[in-house]
Amino acid sequence: MHGSDGESGRGGQEGRLPVYRRIAEELRATVTSGQLRDGDQLPGENALMERYGVARATARQALRVLIDEGLAVARRGSGVYVRQFRPLRRHGSRRLARAGWGSGTAIWDADTNGRTYAPDQVTIVEQDPPEAAVRALRLDPGDRVLVRRRRYLVEGRPVQLAISYYPAGLVAGTRIADADTGPGGVYARLAELGHAPAAFTEELRARMPSPEERDGLDLPDGNPVIAVMRTAFGEDGAPVELNEMVLDAASYILQYDFLA
Repeated sequence: MHGSDGESGRGGQEGRLPVYRRIAEELRATVTSGQLRDGDQLPGENALMERYGVARATARQALRVLIDEGLAVARRGSGVYVRQFRPLRRHGSRRLARAGWGSGTAIWDADTNGRTYAPDQVTIVEQDPPEAAVRALRLDPGDRVLVRRRRYLVEGRPVQLAISYYPAGLVAGTRIADADTGPGGVYARLAELGHAPAAFTEELRARMPSPEERDGLDLPDGNPVIAVMRTAFGEDGAPVELNEMVLDAASYILQYDFLA
């Protein structure tokens, strides 16, 4: 497929596509076929101009199509690289079922379905609560919170940032204050304290990331995030956790099931 920007190209359906779209389709095929893999560099603007006989603007448009589709990421001063990652399916209710963490299974096992994952950048501090935690946890003046911050990697790629808040008087000095909370995670430890989570509420919204979030998740320009705020309640209805999560929107499929 060679020719100037104004040429219609080959006949049929393909001939009715703009030139940059046809170039993008051929580039996409090199990714979906496995010829180029995650992290491989795509041909640059100069290479596409020479190969297809098009102007720089057309070559740039073709690369932009793959970037906008989430199949590629532009790295300033370096080039455009394949960013192919099979999204995680985050099942809203199934992942939080007590049958999982109650038997020592991590919540992340439900999300990753056998794929490798690991938390990193874990920090744990006791501090005065932010206003959101005061409201969600129904704290009294002077109450403090235990804060767990961490980032999650799946197959070596950062996909989520998370900050959890717990009433300090409830969890201080327990394994919840340790980096490794043990089998079943925090919810299993809360159950051992007599405060097993019995209900959850989640609020989600899509937005653009802050600079710190973009760096933490290694996001390309223009990549949105999904902000999730989850509150866990004990059987008595008292809140026991506020968890603020930031998800790479390109790395997740969110699934929720409902009865009619």
